[in-house]
Amino acid sequence: MSVRTATAGLAATAGAVRQELARAAPELVPAFRAALPAAAAVVGRRLLEALHREGLLGAGRDPHAAFGRVECPVTPADPAALLEPLHHPARDQLAAEVTDASVNLALAYARRPAVEARARAAAAEAQAYDLLGCAAALPDDDYAVLLERLATEGHNLHPCGRTRLGWAPRDVLAHDLETPGTAVRLAAVRHTAHRGDDIGAALRASYPWLPAAPPGYRVQPLHAWQLDHLLRHRPDLSGLLHPLDAPELPAVPTGALRTLLLPPAGAGSRPYRSAPERGPGGAPGTGGPPGCRYLKLSLDIQVTSTRRTISVASTRNGPVVSALLARVLAGEPAGHRVVLLAEPAGAALDAGAGRDRDAAAILRQGLAGRLGPGEVAVPAAALTARSPLTGGTLLSELVDRYAATRGRGCRAGAALAFLTEYAALLLPPVLTLCTRYGVGFEAHLQNCLPTFVAGAPHRMVLRDLAGLRLHLPRLRARGLAPRLWPGSVVATTDVDVLRAKVAYTAFQAHLGELVLALRGSHGLDEPAAWRVVRGVVDEAYAGLAGDRASAAAARADHAFLTAPRVPHKALVRMRLAGGGDCYVPVHNPLHGR
Repeated sequence: MSVRTATAGLAATAGAVRQELARAAPELVPAFRAALPAAAAVVGRRLLEALHREGLLGAGRDPHAAFGRVECPVTPADPAALLEPLHHPARDQLAAEVTDASVNLALAYARRPAVEARARAAAAEAQAYDLLGCAAALPDDDYAVLLERLATEGHNLHPCGRTRLGWAPRDVLAHDLETPGTAVRLAAVRHTAHRGDDIGAALRASYPWLPAAPPGYRVQPLHAWQLDHLLRHRPDLSGLLHPLDAPELPAVPTGALRTLLLPPAGAGSRPYRSAPERGPGGAPGTGGPPGCRYLKLSLDIQVTSTRRTISVASTRNGPVVSALLARVLAGEPAGHRVVLLAEPAGAALDAGAGRDRDAAAILRQGLAGRLGPGEVAVPAAALTARSPLTGGTLLSELVDRYAATRGRGCRAGAALAFLTEYAALLLPPVLTLCTRYGVGFEAHLQNCLPTFVAGAPHRMVLRDLAGLRLHLPRLRARGLAPRLWPGSVVATTDVDVLRAKVAYTAFQAHLGELVLALRGSHGLDEPAAWRVVRGVVDEAYAGLAGDRASAAAARADHAFLTAPRVPHKALVRMRLAGGGDCYVPVHNPLHGR
């Protein structure tokens, strides 16, 4: 939410939000007021942990804690007060972001009962006793989004996980994660400024009631809020972008917020097929995978660290990188347990230098038809969310089912065995992509949807290609030369950039969260957990080292991932610096055995 000034305190900002809620949703005011202390505590705890981990507050950091994680149960009532000792020009701006995250999390808590009610309704329809049983009542993608909505706190490590700078409370109520539905609006983009695939035509193939483009234009989908925002604040686009007098396309917000779940294709539709791999400036065509149910759209608000607009490069690289990943995974044994949600098409409005991010769209495949009998896909970001049916986490429900399936009676033993299988599912394909091909997939919780059969880890669904890194020398050594958009940030020649991407996302932000959650729910022994993860890493690299072409890279990558210290993304330092990845060294629990 927009704050009145960069230095507005939590009490003042919360008071302004209550006034707006009193007009727009008075029934939420008591719940918002009651939830604010808990929300501030969550934001404050994550901020304090990050400050310690990044060396910005010296006291209280355990140098031997896994990945520098510290537990800070006591925080001030206003999290922004933690920033007062910092003497930095960007301190007040960060304070505003932390305050914004606190009030938005409180509003999300106030709205959570409605989210839980939808989960209970799905459980009743499926006659299920836990969240896993709800899958029987919903299509696979709808079920996944239902679970994502239970991850109320947002990013598991970022203190600004619920930042919504640029949205007023009325916008949050209309479009945020807890909202039952939002909308996609259509605009006509002049063909001379249009870059990429004809996504309007693609959507019309699935939703025949959508309009065709007027002569000289292409139809481009935009987030409903974003189109209104552009019409109000971007008069320079008036000759290039015109809203169409057409029905809105209903959609559902996902955990990524700017990525929306579309309704199933209508009767009489035909599947969209995208162009094969092509280079910069390539003409749009047809042909490719069907089943796109997601639209990733530009959204000019700040969520966590960045404004969520989309570059032309991301829209053009999606099909290229999708084809690359499909090709290399198909040739790898570990790839057979991966389901890739490809991005077969993308387009943007290019209004000139620095004005090409505001009306972009990327189509993404869905889960429909991709899962087998009894196979359930669960967003990893929802694994640590509290179930409104059992009161435990979704992860604990899975481990209990796993224990029954595998005949494990001891809770701690079941958790350790589950984690072993889970790590053996996640790490081999991610490490193989990195070491053999130079593809650093951003395998954090938000980009992974593990699938389960009777609670047992089965396959890994990977999505969202914008944050990965491609190490060009390793790709070229394999005879691969994807034609990326010029200046793409995904390309690197620095191997440590590649390795840091994998180390932070897969181990620290993903497996690290599961280890902590299972320690709390099942008494998992943390050192034992990291020993079994290390065993999975050693086994994966033993196989990679057996390939002469990747043996040297395998030895170097293994040494990097098992070194005494590894890089951890410095989320607060990044915000103070204003952008770009920044890391600090932390203790590595994978060192030694």
